[in-house]
Amino acid sequence: DFVAINATTGEALLVIGDYLEWDGKNEHLFILQCKINAYLEGIENGSLYEAYPDAKNRNIVIDIKAKYEPNEAGRIFLERTKKDLSTAGYGLDFTVLKF
Repeated sequence: DFVAINATTGEALLVIGDYLEWDGKNEHLFILQCKINAYLEGIENGSLYEAYPDAKNRNIVIDIKAKYEPNEAGRIFLERTKKDLSTAGYGLDFTVLKF
């Protein structure tokens, strides 16, 4: 949803604002997966760096800010995705914001 530079770590954060509830049909999970894949495509095809040149030569972290705790399927998805992104050289953070 937006790109920021972490002032402490220098990482480029690709921030996803996640306001959807987790459901038994896993529609939320699918939507989140599509968004993450779109971010990865932007990294790999260079469009991220064209739009946000400050992100060049920085570690990339997809930073999900959520309204709701994930269900079991969501937790499994996030754990696997974090592992896969780490293998590819990227990070994944997931935080539930308290309102």
